[in-house]
Amino acid sequence: MQDKRFLDRKTPPHIATLILLAGLSALTMNIFLPSLPGMAAWFDAPYALMQLSVALYLAVSAVLQVVIGPISDRFGRRPVLLWSLALFLLATLGTLVAPNATVFLIFRMAQAVIAAGMVLSRAVVRDMVPDEQAASMIGYVTMGMSIVPMIGPVIGGVLDEAIGWQANFGLLFALGAVTLWLVWADLGETAVVRKVSLMDQVRNYPKLLTSQRFWGYALCAGFSSGSFFAFLGGAPFVGTQVFGLSSSEIGALFAITAVGYAAGNFIAGRFSVRIGMNRMVLFGALSSVIGLGLLAALTLIGVHSPYVFFGLMISMGLGNGMTMPNATAGMLSIKPELAGTASGLGGAIMIGGGAALAAFAGYLLKPGSSELPLVLLMLASAFAAVVAILAVMRRARALGLVA
Repeated sequence: MQDKRFLDRKTPPHIATLILLAGLSALTMNIFLPSLPGMAAWFDAPYALMQLSVALYLAVSAVLQVVIGPISDRFGRRPVLLWSLALFLLATLGTLVAPNATVFLIFRMAQAVIAAGMVLSRAVVRDMVPDEQAASMIGYVTMGMSIVPMIGPVIGGVLDEAIGWQANFGLLFALGAVTLWLVWADLGETAVVRKVSLMDQVRNYPKLLTSQRFWGYALCAGFSSGSFFAFLGGAPFVGTQVFGLSSSEIGALFAITAVGYAAGNFIAGRFSVRIGMNRMVLFGALSSVIGLGLLAALTLIGVHSPYVFFGLMISMGLGNGMTMPNATAGMLSIKPELAGTASGLGGAIMIGGGAALAAFAGYLLKPGSSELPLVLLMLASAFAAVVAILAVMRRARALGLVA
């Protein structure tokens, strides 16, 4: 791979560009969460309807990721990213001028096109470096990106109280414009573009879908992130209805999870090469199970506190920070020539499961309910991730690979 020169689109991108791309994708998911109760009041809509802005966004994101990967393998990472960012800006404008909740949700779903940033930032890393280095570099990229969503809900809560929920989407528009310029100026093409049709690309899916290890990595990533997406879908309700917190207080407590995620990403970036992808995934999945199991036990014996609930989420953040970059690198290593397709397909499985769990969390949390249904849902998802990575390790041993 040729040398990287910042703001030279004839060379591969600087890591800062990849961090901003992935960070904008993550920020779009969570910056407005503290505003959900206020948005429901603004549009005179039920909270459950506005909560769909999480689940529907994730569902559309999952569908898009199925095609984003193959399209980028066919036409290149750079043009797909540029078009996706341009469409994201239009969708964000739509959320700002929406006259009712239905129109808002339509444009909110259209914002999911920014999923290209998450999918292709990972694929670009895999284009640039081999397997174990990819796990390490993805760890550093996602550690850097986690700084943005760490402060996102905090900023979102403050903006909501000071200006209104529209300020959150105004900020997303400004950051999207900056990211579009940076990608145009800095991101050179990293994929080896193959002159095959999209249908030929889709026909490559069986090469991935028949791989037990691909499914193991994808399901592990899906269940690990599923705990987090369930948290995204249910925590605003728990914060306001169970603990009586304000938007800014919920936003500040959301940062605890992101602190854990950043720490987990640092551990992944620092030690993945030494420890190995699979063991790092296992350690991360176990971290989530231990923390959520402790929270479930405390809740069952009657300990109800926002500081206990949000504080113990740091273990889930830590676990996901260790699991996600390594499980992702594992998915992309099955067929390196299909890195974009694998990133998109694996991301669709991951995000699709997250959408289902976010919607299910909203269904479980009825007026008058406690935080327990959400905690048990997250714990079950985290435990399933442990089962999935153990299956991967067993298959790797059967194939004579490093487990």
